[in-house]
Amino acid sequence: MEGAMSKAVDLLLAAIAPVIWGTTYIVTSQMLPPGYPLTDAMLRALPAGLLLMALTRQIPPAAWLGRLVILGALNFSVFWAALFVAAYRLPGGVAATLGAIQPLIVLLLARFVLATPLNATRLLTAVAGIGGVALLVLGPTAKLDMVGVAAALIGALSMACGVVLTRRWKPPVSALTFTGWQLTAGGILLVPVASLLEPALPPLTALNIAGFAWLGLFGAALTYFLWFRGIERVGPQSVTGLGFLSPLTAVLLGWLVLGEALTPFQILGAAIVLVCVVAGARPTGAKTLEKLA
Repeated sequence: MEGAMSKAVDLLLAAIAPVIWGTTYIVTSQMLPPGYPLTDAMLRALPAGLLLMALTRQIPPAAWLGRLVILGALNFSVFWAALFVAAYRLPGGVAATLGAIQPLIVLLLARFVLATPLNATRLLTAVAGIGGVALLVLGPTAKLDMVGVAAALIGALSMACGVVLTRRWKPPVSALTFTGWQLTAGGILLVPVASLLEPALPPLTALNIAGFAWLGLFGAALTYFLWFRGIERVGPQSVTGLGFLSPLTAVLLGWLVLGEALTPFQILGAAIVLVCVVAGARPTGAKTLEKLA
């Protein structure tokens, strides 16, 4: 009973991450200067990473630098750059639906990289979750842009690989330290790319600064600490399905803050998403839990 309660707490804390990530669209569209996807990603990652490294006061050993470059690129540089490119070129609903394939990719990668058995229930919830997100966010006027579609798929694949490798390559440090190392690596990788491909930012307003602060402190430092902590404690298969909460949060914020209407199909999609989140986070049996522990 104590172990089940501890896992429930770990999952609830991990669920905070995708809920906060669901604010990214409204913060980006309403608070940040438009047209700077790479700079936005860099300013979201690097300051948060340096802050966590200053708090933990631990420098990564030389032997870990190669792995941190890979993890920082997968979890932050490539993922966030692709995320912002997709957001600029696709309707939010299309981008969210394409990104919702990530849990399915994680299940398949975990099978081959971590030797975790495939579970029929989780496969079903991953597929059903994609359908739920589609009902939740796709509208009848949704349009496809092939560059945006490719970016969204690349982002989903990058994050899925990062989730699995984060579990496999766990250094003997706290989750907070590990998060700081990865954020810093991802941010550093984005600095030359953003400098070369994008113009300098215009003078920032108080609203812009507040938006960057929210995305960096809460949307990066806090949430990824909780996310990586969840991966460490209950495994990537249990945690990744919580990502469906991100588009759900985005839609609800659009309804509450921007006055966007909710259709019956969106309400149905929200119900499917919630069922899939709960079903995907449930234990899959003693042997699997022992393997993930």
